[in-house]
Amino acid sequence: MENEVISKNFIEQIIDEDLSEGHCSEVVTRFPPEPNGYLHIGHAKSILLNYGLAQKYNGRFNLRFDDTNPTKEKVEFVNSIIEDVKWLGANYEDRLFFASDYFDAMYEAAIKLIKKGKAYVCDLTPDEIREYRGTLTEPGKNSPYRDRSVEENLAMFEDMRAGKYEDGSKVLRAKIDMASPNINMRDPIIYRVAHMEHHNTKDKWCIYPMYDFAHPIEDAIEGITHSICTLEFEDHRPLYDWVVRELEYDKPPKQIEFSKLYLTNVVTGKRYIKKLVEEGIVDGWDDPRLVSISALRRRGFTPESIKMFVDLVGVTKSQGSVDYAMLEYCIREDLKLKKSRMMAVLDPIKLIIDNYEDDKVEYLEAENNQENEALGKRLIPFSKELYIEREDFMEEPPKKYFRLFPGNEVRLMHAYFVKCESFVKDENGNITEIHCTYDPETKSGTGFTGRKVKGTIHWVSAKHATKAEVRLYENLVDEEKGVYNEDGTMNINPNSLTVLKNCYVEPSFDDAKGGDSYQFVRNGYFCVDTKDSTKENLVFNRIVSLKSSFKI
Repeated sequence: MENEVISKNFIEQIIDEDLSEGHCSEVVTRFPPEPNGYLHIGHAKSILLNYGLAQKYNGRFNLRFDDTNPTKEKVEFVNSIIEDVKWLGANYEDRLFFASDYFDAMYEAAIKLIKKGKAYVCDLTPDEIREYRGTLTEPGKNSPYRDRSVEENLAMFEDMRAGKYEDGSKVLRAKIDMASPNINMRDPIIYRVAHMEHHNTKDKWCIYPMYDFAHPIEDAIEGITHSICTLEFEDHRPLYDWVVRELEYDKPPKQIEFSKLYLTNVVTGKRYIKKLVEEGIVDGWDDPRLVSISALRRRGFTPESIKMFVDLVGVTKSQGSVDYAMLEYCIREDLKLKKSRMMAVLDPIKLIIDNYEDDKVEYLEAENNQENEALGKRLIPFSKELYIEREDFMEEPPKKYFRLFPGNEVRLMHAYFVKCESFVKDENGNITEIHCTYDPETKSGTGFTGRKVKGTIHWVSAKHATKAEVRLYENLVDEEKGVYNEDGTMNINPNSLTVLKNCYVEPSFDDAKGGDSYQFVRNGYFCVDTKDSTKENLVFNRIVSLKSSFKI
């Protein structure tokens, strides 16, 4: 339609204005993670937003590690982040950068500020700096070292670099305004002494720039036009602008903030996930109960489902929380036409067809997905002894129970009508076998119309079935109590993981490999675990159940 109105978020409106007014001629964005942990669903929003903007405006997208703090950073985290960004489809091409690549430029930038009289070396202790800073209602007071000469500051800063001072004994501070209503502008620290080996620069440096100083320099060097970040950096924007202005960059980048992505009753914070990992409550950063990107990938979520989720959440400045059910809705929508619908029995009980020949095996045809013919068909072996779900038989059923019970007839999916004739119990009263008879005239696909049954149940052939382990996941935290107790500890749900060891799946799964996903008829969507599953011992993670509580 010629007159179709395309709705744009507030960031796109700012970019449109910047392009039309000539503030920039192209759009260059970046995703700047600190490699101090694994990425989570909130980072996915930032990745896809930044990459999506670059794509929309035919611009460029960079991946850059803000590795200015060697005390918390690891190569393991660098590698995991690269894998996550690639998996989400955010193509940074050959533009992989590190803040540490610019340490020389940052050092020169600090020298420039000192020479301009805009930075000074301060001897106050961390506690004294906090004391001098003031409060939200009271201005700070000047450091007694604020008026050192340019020459003295240059010499002391060079000595800081040369390793002549202990950690914490001296810092370089920007000279701005100790009475500023914005505490971030009260002579913030821009360099500190830290005698630590860096994962990238090794032992070249013993002083490191602070994030608020380094970040705008990185953006400026890379020609970033729009530095998209989350709302907690809004109060830091004046400092960001001060740095690029005082360093006199020709085309300064513009910082724009948007709201973070929070999930209701879900642990998303990096430091909380780190605590869960370190305390052994979860099986590493990729435990499928977490919402780290690696955990979502291991559980069976797809990049397409996460993109759909991020698009549904939208881009705003108003902070809020999103129901986890929305994320589950997105994976169901993505998988429902893509995946084969297979038969798996999670809580098996044996069903024996008394009037079926002992050694007979039939191969019955089944559509892989009734809503998508392109997925084709498969053949399923059928024999005298089957496994069905224990819940599909009841000795004394309530009203409107249409599955198997004594005297009742149901259809075995893709197969025949069977009628329950009897059952066997063990000495403890547990039902161990169900005995049925089948009607050979009722074979699926033959057009039988003699009578109808109300129930259809799934099954696997006992002789041909593959044994498997199935892991059922619930929310990691107790939703009724909320995520955190008053003392800061987390309310862990004791039923967050249920492991079923004696499940059976149809032999069509024999070629399944880590990461493959399917719909288990009536049970949900499942993914072959990428860490623990082997050809000899299949392990499936439940991605999501079939029913949704989310309404779009």
